[in-house]
Amino acid sequence: MNIGSNRPQSLAQVAVRAAQGAQLFDAAVREFLDSWQSIPKSAKVRAIAEVPCYAGRVQDAYLGALAEHLAILDRLPAPAWCEEPRRFLNDPFFSGGLESLKAILLVESPPAFRRRLIFISADALSRPRREFIEENALSVQNLDV
Repeated sequence: MNIGSNRPQSLAQVAVRAAQGAQLFDAAVREFLDSWQSIPKSAKVRAIAEVPCYAGRVQDAYLGALAEHLAILDRLPAPAWCEEPRRFLNDPFFSGGLESLKAILLVESPPAFRRRLIFISADALSRPRREFIEENALSVQNLDV
């Protein structure tokens, strides 16, 4: 697979891209979340099942949280690897790095992330719906400029 040409189809692919320096971790996660929308439910279990390689302390915990979170949302079994000790932080991590956001992130962070001491905003995992993007692309193409 050419890492640069396709969106990651699994969390393991996200980790490989980040570990190899082929893509920034945040960008790979966003692309995976975009892919997740169009992956058939039968393939979603496989997309989170493979154990991701080591990508960094926070990244490993983040991938564990993301696997658990997506499994909960789609009523899938969470993979056993997301309960490994390396998938949990000992010290809290707040995304964004701004002290003024900590209280908001404490409240908004999904449970799978909170229990790993990762605090993100409520919309950190949201992605535009594919239909919305395609409809807007067609609208832009039909404009007379």
